[in-house]
Amino acid sequence: MKILLNISNRLLREALYHYLSNNKIEASIFVVDGIEMGPLRPDIILTDFRGLNSEYNIRYPEAKLVLIDTGLKHEHIIAALVSHKLSGVISTDTDIKLFKKALKVINEGQIWLDNTLIKLFMSNITVTKKGIISLSPKEKEIIQFVCQGYTNKEIASRLSLSDQTVKAHLNRIFKKLNLSNRSQLISFFLNHFYI
Repeated sequence: MKILLNISNRLLREALYHYLSNNKIEASIFVVDGIEMGPLRPDIILTDFRGLNSEYNIRYPEAKLVLIDTGLKHEHIIAALVSHKLSGVISTDTDIKLFKKALKVINEGQIWLDNTLIKLFMSNITVTKKGIISLSPKEKEIIQFVCQGYTNKEIASRLSLSDQTVKAHLNRIFKKLNLSNRSQLISFFLNHFYI
């Protein structure tokens, strides 16, 4: 995996570089600092809000764009998710184990959202374009874990449920939302809910 750090704040950029380099992230890490990058084709671009409209995001459209949330207002994050088609949002409070998981999940093509952001979405969801959707608290919890990239087995372990119960909940969620898989659920969650 090749990661391009496009962080406007020099201190944060250098700290993130050393953080990733010293914690055995299996990746080549490149830093944007005004120097021509050469033949680099990044898999992931980590950026802050100021870097969202940079030339690197245009130059490497196949790269997955990930926003580092440095304390943004939730409405700015939501706008960025929609307008920049982000593959993820990672909080600066994220520990290295979760950060590694986020990078792995994003590199595999899934979407990653910080748990706090997911909880905000889920607690404020009221209406979709199709009308009111009623989700139980357990279904909302399961959606949160799905959006974080957890498997059914991991969700079952965290919620003290059986794998079959998690699967049954997911099937009900898919049926309620007229979806057929996890990727559609995450996409639907990001694109159709008003908060």
